[in-house]
Amino acid sequence: MIDYFQNNLWQLWTIIAIVCLIIELMSGDFFFMCFVIGAVVAVVTALCVDSFTAQIVVFALCSALSLWLVRPAALRFLHKNRDDRLSNADALIGQEGRVSQDIVADGNGRVAIDGDDWKAVGSNGQAIAKGTKVRVVARESIILTVEPV
Repeated sequence: MIDYFQNNLWQLWTIIAIVCLIIELMSGDFFFMCFVIGAVVAVVTALCVDSFTAQIVVFALCSALSLWLVRPAALRFLHKNRDDRLSNADALIGQEGRVSQDIVADGNGRVAIDGDDWKAVGSNGQAIAKGTKVRVVARESIILTVEPV
């Protein structure tokens, strides 16, 4: 059994590449993809060389080079040099939704955006009727400031 694994180490590197690829698909930050690249090069090395030490060195070297050279270039390409990537509630600013509960003057109401219902106030304290299409202009904690579109 051990002889089989020693003679077919390329299968081990293939499994490592597949596992790292699955993890990369879940994370999406192009970190584990560098290990996928290293494992694929290790598969080729395993098919050419019997030395397990050489395969580990090739895997480590290719993974490190990918982290150093490939990952920064890929992130620049994927994110188009944007350092201001918005996430979570900050991504709501500029989006449009509908008032689901009347927003009273100098008070609050509710706004539905992408299936979520948010507490909202009108910009300049204005009242906005239910069903009105609105745009998010600001956010304070979990309360959105909206204006009619």
